[in-house]
This record gives sequence, C-alpha cells and structure tokens, in this order.
Amino acid sequence: MDPRIELLPKKPGVYIMRAREGTVIYVGKAKNLADRVKQYFQDSNLYSRGWKLPSLLPLIWKIDYVTTASERDALVLEDKLIKKYQPFFNSLGKDDKHYPYLKLSLGEDFPRLSIARKKGPGPDVYFGPYPKSSMVRSLMRFLWKSKYAPLRPCKWNFSRPKPLDPRHIHTCLYYHTGQCPAPCAGKISYEDYRQIARRMELFLEGDFQEITQKITQQMKEYSAQMQYEKAAVYRNFLQALDHMRERVIVGKYEDEKITQAIANSDKLKRLAHLVGLTRLPAHIEAFDNSHLFGREAVGCMVCYINGEKNHEHYRRFKIRSPLPSKGGSDFAMMQESVFRRLRQIKRDPAQKPDLILLDGGKAQITAALNACDKAGLYIPMISLAETHEGIYVPGQEESIKLPLGDPALNLLMEIRDEVHRYAVTYHRKLRDKAALSNDGHVRPTPKDGDSFQ
Repeated sequence: MDPRIELLPKKPGVYIMRAREGTVIYVGKAKNLADRVKQYFQDSNLYSRGWKLPSLLPLIWKIDYVTTASERDALVLEDKLIKKYQPFFNSLGKDDKHYPYLKLSLGEDFPRLSIARKKGPGPDVYFGPYPKSSMVRSLMRFLWKSKYAPLRPCKWNFSRPKPLDPRHIHTCLYYHTGQCPAPCAGKISYEDYRQIARRMELFLEGDFQEITQKITQQMKEYSAQMQYEKAAVYRNFLQALDHMRERVIVGKYEDEKITQAIANSDKLKRLAHLVGLTRLPAHIEAFDNSHLFGREAVGCMVCYINGEKNHEHYRRFKIRSPLPSKGGSDFAMMQESVFRRLRQIKRDPAQKPDLILLDGGKAQITAALNACDKAGLYIPMISLAETHEGIYVPGQEESIKLPLGDPALNLLMEIRDEVHRYAVTYHRKLRDKAALSNDGHVRPTPKDGDSFQ
C-alpha cells in the first residue's frame, strides 16, 4: 500500500480517483476518508466485489479528495461530482436526477408538504437535499399521523377566494376518516391552519426538541415492553432527525472551490512528504514576532485549515519576557509565544495543530523546541528562512531548498507572509496607542491568546 494513503484525513469527504492522463474514473464518498480509501488496497477485498475493483485499481494514478462538514454533505457533493465528470466506474448518479428536497408550499393559502427534485421560484420554501430520503419520508408520515403537523395530503388547488368543488370534498377518504384537518370543508380556520404550517416550517428549520423527546419516550416504552420491532421504528425516526439536523453547506463547493480544495490537498500531501510527516498537515499554525528596538514587542500566530485561513483561531501575545535595553531578542520572543500557545493547547487538546511553521531559521527552531520542553508537549515543526526560502527541519543540518513555484513552497510562503502581516499590524497598533498615551496611566495588558478581530 502506498504510504501516502496514510496522509488522508480521518474526516468525511469525497475522494476522486484519476487515471494517468487526469481523467476522473471514479468518485466516492466516505464518513472517514482515510479508512475508506485504504479498503480499496486490501487484498481481502480485491475479488470480493465483482469485476469493478480489479479493473479499477491498475488504472488509479492519483487520488484527490475534498473534506466536507458532514457525511450528508459528502453524499450531496459526490452526487454533484458524478454528474459533472460522468466517471466510467460509477454506475449510479450519472442521470439528471437529484437528491430530493422537502417543499413547503407557503405560496398557497393552505400549504402542503411534498417532495421536489429541484428548487423553483416563488414564495415556497425548500429544505434539504436529503440523500437518505426514505428515512425522511417515513418521519414525515409519522409527523402527519401523530397530528404533530397534519398538513393536508391532497393535491387539489384551492384558496379562500376559490374554494374546492364540494364533489371532491365528499369523495375524499382523508376527510371522512378525520385524518386531515380539512381546510377545504371549513373544519379549520385559515389562521389555525397557517399555524400548523408555521409549526412544520420551524421543525424543518431545525426545531426538533419537542418531537425528539416524544419519539425517545415512545421508543423507551416499547423497549421496556419488549416490543423491539416497534422500538426500532422509533429509533429509525431519531436517525432521520439526525440526518436532517446536519446542515448541508455543499452550495459553497462551486467548481472553482472544488478545484482549489484539490490543489490545497496536493500541496499538503507534498509538504508532508518533504518534511517527513506521517499524517497530513491539515491544521498548520505559524508564528512570528514584531518589535521596534525591543519596544511594544509582540508575538502572533495564524492558523490555516486545509490550506485556507482560519481567522477564528488567530492569536496575539504581548511579550512579557525581559528584552535587551537596546533591542529585542527574536529567540526569547519566539520561545515565549510558542510556549504560551502550547499551554493553551494543553488546556484544550482539540486545538492541537498537525504542524507548526516558524518565520526564521535554525535559531527559531531551537527556541520553539525549548518551549516544547518547558510545556511538556511536542508538535512537529519547521521554519522558513526568508533570506533564501529554505525549509529547516529539526535534526537536519541543511535546509530543504525548493524551486520557486513549487506548490508546497508557495503554501508555506503564503502562510509566512500572513503571520508576518498580522504581527506587524498588531505591533503598529500597540505602538500607535503608546504614542497617544501620555497621561501616565497603565494600559491593560491583553489576555493570553486574544482572538483575531
């Protein structure tokens, strides 16, 4: 198995298999990209799936991927890419059918809930799409039968100015059995019916608390009575709620976004290979310092996730270490900034990056390693020397020199330039405040890790 497969993230997403000439030959989705792609290269699976896998494997030259926010997002993006590329080894999804939406026809006086394959113009609202549509259909039928939101199930067109023909009312089974509130027959007022429609709208927007409690209670009651088949039905309703709860943000994956995401994954895979990482550096944090002859000294950190800026995780540090009276000490400032960030990470390990990038050369590496020893936490790190754009790796005497234009180097230079900009901007802000403050009052010191504003 190619060791580069180990670099794939353990996140939901879509993988795109290409032939040597770049043609897309297969698109798949995964709840865990790393585990799913590994399965293709396990000998035990080679002849257990018919002709497709043995024919596909020899043709795979490159595997791109795009991470998504959820499994449902991955399903929708997979469908979009299959329709776009028409891969030979994908047997499903090549037609013009799309995952269904739930349509609430608020443009009518008496709205209905129906299934729609595409969004249309007008005041009607759409929710979804829902890849696991059978689960959602069952849940909607339950909501109707349980009287939680009993919207009319018929397809007749009528309104307050234009009532329904009485002949249709008298032949309606739902009307005679009392399963429908029957706005057509005047059994419910316009205002009360619109309240039912509003309740359904709120539910579809994510207000699941009331119905979740009701379904959970019913499931537990059936389970306690050892009616496990009925309990399983309500368990499936809870799973459908979870499916609906996942926000679909695949709309942001326009063609240029997909291309950029694939390009970023290529850069990260190359970077991991160059510096000897065993996992993809999807989360990179970079550090730089700024000062003016030791005054208003600051350290700053920027964060990149999957090759893109993540402003929410930017951090700023006002340097507290004693510095030389006639100048600063980049070594001391780097050590303090990295140490304070590592201290934050120890309090919240979920923030731990895959790679630390330092602006500078060997001295900055040494300073950061000292910070790791002091904090009792080690994170893989590299530095980028601005003088010759050489990449320094701990334990290696010589820097890695890449030609200008190399994708991995371009990414590192972009991150380095961003953290430099951020540090200089913060330093100038403090310097300007110092120049304006002549009243002798002590200004408050920013807290550790003030967020990016």
